[in-house]
Amino acid sequence: MGIYAVTGGSNGIGAKTISILKQKGHETINIDWKRGDIEADLSLPEGRQKAIDELFSLCPQGLDGLILCAGIPGSLKDLRLILSVNYFGTISIIKGAYDLLKQKNGACVISASSAISREDMKTDLVDLLNNNRDDEYRILEVIGRMDGADLNTGDQIYAASKYALCRWMRRHSASYAANGVRINAVAPGNVNTPMTATGSKDTAAALNALPIPTKYGTKKQMDPEEIASVITFLISPEARGVNGIVMFVDGGTDALLNTEKVY
Repeated sequence: MGIYAVTGGSNGIGAKTISILKQKGHETINIDWKRGDIEADLSLPEGRQKAIDELFSLCPQGLDGLILCAGIPGSLKDLRLILSVNYFGTISIIKGAYDLLKQKNGACVISASSAISREDMKTDLVDLLNNNRDDEYRILEVIGRMDGADLNTGDQIYAASKYALCRWMRRHSASYAANGVRINAVAPGNVNTPMTATGSKDTAAALNALPIPTKYGTKKQMDPEEIASVITFLISPEARGVNGIVMFVDGGTDALLNTEKVY
């Protein structure tokens, strides 16, 4: 049996992922800002370092897997927080735990979002994030000047943070795998989680308007277990041939809306 660390494991997809891993007999470590085995604020550099230090203390023999589920929705209105957690916080934990993963030829799975297929993607922000040389302070300063009260702006920042995260994963997947560490991402669709519940009525209506082929004829969103099951597969040895992919787990929504896109 293995040992797996999960960020954002107190709720939603992260909590369901922990539940499945435990059912399989694995040991898990929940990294969250509250109610975690490691309590740390991943929006702050010192919080990320605290989480990494405690991981090394708890897992001196290494990690079998790292799952990054911690995230902030665009509806929160704090644009800086969205980027600091979703992008900078996630990458910092991956980099910090890299040596632990190498010890066991472990794997890493990032929870992104199907929002990365948005046509109005802020590609300028994505480029800035992916080519910033880790200058988090400067980027957050720029983002702080934008209107966080505008829901569309928040959604665009959220989508850009997830797109940049997937691009970062793709760029690093070959070198990581060459050192024994696989890294992939899942792009969940419209899922019933505490995060999606924080949106406005307009946001909820827009989400419910998105067609989910596997839920055809119902008004249901996807269940976190549908995403967590894919995550636990990608993190497992059974998926040892899978590296550097973004797997849409959206019930077929992206395929329906983008029928001509095959890659």
